Amino acid sequence: MPLRPKLEARDIARTLAATAAITGLIATAACGSRAGEETVAAESCVDTSGDTVKVGALNSLSGTMSISETTVRDAIYLAVAEINAAGGVQGKEIEIVAEDGASEPTVFAEKAEKLIREDCVAAVFGGWTSASRKAMLPVFEDNDSLLYYPVQYEGLEASPNIFYTGATTNQQIIPALDYLAETGVESLYLVGSDYVFPRTANAIINAYAADHGIEVLGEDYAQLGSVEFSTIVNQVSASGADAVFNTLNGDSNVAFFREYANVGLTPEEMPVMSVSIAEEEVGGIGIENIEGQLAAWNYYQTVESPENAAFVEAFKTEYGDERVTSDPMEAAYNSVYLWAATVEKAGSFAVADIQANADGVSFASPEGTVVINGDNHHVAKTARIGEIRSDGLLYTVWESDGPIEPDPFLEGYDWAAELTVTE
Repeated sequence: MPLRPKLEARDIARTLAATAAITGLIATAACGSRAGEETVAAESCVDTSGDTVKVGALNSLSGTMSISETTVRDAIYLAVAEINAAGGVQGKEIEIVAEDGASEPTVFAEKAEKLIREDCVAAVFGGWTSASRKAMLPVFEDNDSLLYYPVQYEGLEASPNIFYTGATTNQQIIPALDYLAETGVESLYLVGSDYVFPRTANAIINAYAADHGIEVLGEDYAQLGSVEFSTIVNQVSASGADAVFNTLNGDSNVAFFREYANVGLTPEEMPVMSVSIAEEEVGGIGIENIEGQLAAWNYYQTVESPENAAFVEAFKTEYGDERVTSDPMEAAYNSVYLWAATVEKAGSFAVADIQANADGVSFASPEGTVVINGDNHHVAKTARIGEIRSDGLLYTVWESDGPIEPDPFLEGYDWAAELTVTE
């Protein structure tokens, strides 16, 4: 089944039309073959004849993104250990081959190629930034292999070789904007890291704002990894905006929020809505700098459910009571279970069989039941707005009535019509 009837699935995900054609601002590496070119996928070397099956874990354990991605790696290991303890997948024990993406898109692409061609993994779990995903995408398509990508992102993409287990735009950014609008916000200041996700997210936010009568008073970007925010924060303060929408990633958030508090800005005066800060990052930022601020995700450690209680207990037992759980690592944990469930449904590790059987595969996850949409390879997820409190955890102050079906191309929103990918 094609991922998007209007376009060839390969063309959708293959290029940066999902961002460059929309914002006109981004050029990326890793676009793969051009439209119209014939690409022959490398023959798979995956070996399932023995008692084990290999999978890859590809996360940044060094560089600016390690503050966020290390915990994702831990969650992947936890899921694999649990599945192995329960008998494995198709009776085979899962063996992890781990690589460090080093916070560099080119390294992610190189390591993905190695995992697929040299280590012969059946699937890869990992990636964080959209730049890393965009760099890896043609590698997975050219080799007809599978990537399970666990982080919320800007949407406007669908690939037959990627399963997106984090939120797409209508499951995180739009609910966050709806929440701000409902609480009386009439003006925004946009702050983000200078790469694919924040640029595209802010293009979407601008379109939403124009349709909903919200004024965008400023839009600033900092290089990924930047720690100098005095100029940007002073501009934010001078703007008088009702709220800030924050798409900074990695350890830049530490510097931003410290400077934000340093100039005397408070959540009461000018709240910040973040989409890349979870429990793991709060400790590094310092609770004194971020208490009372808001975040939009699908999962928090404080979600009340038997599944989450068991998950949190298992994670802390494995890694220590001082550790916290968070949305991206929970989505990574889910992704391993969703892959395993799809393999079991298909009765096969073959990519084509997994693609053909993915639709409707579900998992009773810590955030609630998640279900794969076979048309676009995203999952239905419940949206939640959280407030950061004095214990460093996020507590739900709003949530959607139930799981929201993924709409990565925003086809259900008239105001987003001009953002739709075109050939």
